[in-house]
Amino acid sequence: MTPDLRNLPSIDKLLKRPQPQAWITAHGRLLTLDALRLVLDDVRKVVLAGGALPEVDSILEQAETKLKNWVAPTLMGVINASGVIVHTNLGRAPLSATALAAAQSVATGYSNLEYDLDKGQRGSRLTHAAALLTRLTGAEDALVVNNNAAAVLLALTALASRRRVLIARSQLVEIGGGFRIPDVMKQSGAKLVEIGATNRVHLRDYQHAIDAQPIKLVMRAHRSNFAIIGFTTEPALAEIVGVARSAQIPVLDDLGSGTLIDTAQFGLLHEPTIQESLTAGADLVCFSGDKLLGGPQAGIIAGRGDLVAKLKKHPLARAVRADKLALAALSATLLHYLKDEAESEIPVWRMISASQPELQARAQGWAAHLGRGAVIPGESTVGGGSLPGESLPTSLLALNHPHPDKLMQKLRALPIPIIGRIQDGKAVFDPRTVLPEQEKILLQALQANL
Repeated sequence: MTPDLRNLPSIDKLLKRPQPQAWITAHGRLLTLDALRLVLDDVRKVVLAGGALPEVDSILEQAETKLKNWVAPTLMGVINASGVIVHTNLGRAPLSATALAAAQSVATGYSNLEYDLDKGQRGSRLTHAAALLTRLTGAEDALVVNNNAAAVLLALTALASRRRVLIARSQLVEIGGGFRIPDVMKQSGAKLVEIGATNRVHLRDYQHAIDAQPIKLVMRAHRSNFAIIGFTTEPALAEIVGVARSAQIPVLDDLGSGTLIDTAQFGLLHEPTIQESLTAGADLVCFSGDKLLGGPQAGIIAGRGDLVAKLKKHPLARAVRADKLALAALSATLLHYLKDEAESEIPVWRMISASQPELQARAQGWAAHLGRGAVIPGESTVGGGSLPGESLPTSLLALNHPHPDKLMQKLRALPIPIIGRIQDGKAVFDPRTVLPEQEKILLQALQANL
């Protein structure tokens, strides 16, 4: 053993120092011991390779760094000042206060998740949120699973496994994360039957395919994250339903995001609503709970009672079922719609409906508080794979900084990270997507890092 290694402090001696004692209180003895042992192992390797023995304080600093890295959360809340309302990378839709309270209520104790309170016996989680969904949409029944990809997979597997499913080539879409309609159809066991061309699909294409071979299901997938423009044509959903219904073939409409509110009233393009799809005759409609609906991550299937019942009984339904937190938060979110308070209570709709004067006043208030920056016109986007190319006018706080990229990096490294964007060489922050209760934290962080 080299002289330096003989001077290497033992774990017992290190544990008697104040810092490790504090670590044990904060993080437990096992983690503290692991950190010290790993650092001492690294030190031995350095010394044996000819390096110098570090001071004890340096050894403790290295151990503390390891501990902090181990216990630091990888998933945390952030302040979204990017102007993207349904930001897929930032967790999509923030929950309303009521939805959050509902989830907390069932999370901090027991719940009647699968218990019938009237009968005093086992119940079903599938009843939660179903009545609210049928009342809102007019569907005969509804089923909630863990996301819309699961909803589509379940519907195809339960209704068309090893059978032919008809879909237009213009709808063979891919969404974020590499989720492709043809791939999920393959995983379900369904046999894909493509019709039409990428830009033009005619009603006769549907009729010819149905006449030529047995078709189990007709599927339409809404192009929620891109648009086809120019020399295009495509039959309306009601027309597709007419052709399919004459052959007694059910129609599945995958709306992707899905909305209960007409987006056109806010100066955006019209996004097809869930109610419109059902009114047009779609037998099943699939949509997300955490995008334009403004609730938790969920996939929702609404439509014909007999078809939904078949989905509920399929073994895959258990594998993709929603948990109690999602069901509680979704139910509370749906109640906002029933009570006609979505625009005031659901953050996504509060952001979409925010007026330009309101946003300008907030941005000007930020600039005045900081004593710097300019308020400039800008654009917010809806995001979340909906309304491609559409934007809403906003007012941005623009800050001059010699290195805006480094400023953004510093803001992302804060205990509550701040996500802004760089525009024309300036760091800009959009009040539309900053929750009112986050403004104080945002301004304090900007003041400290400018």
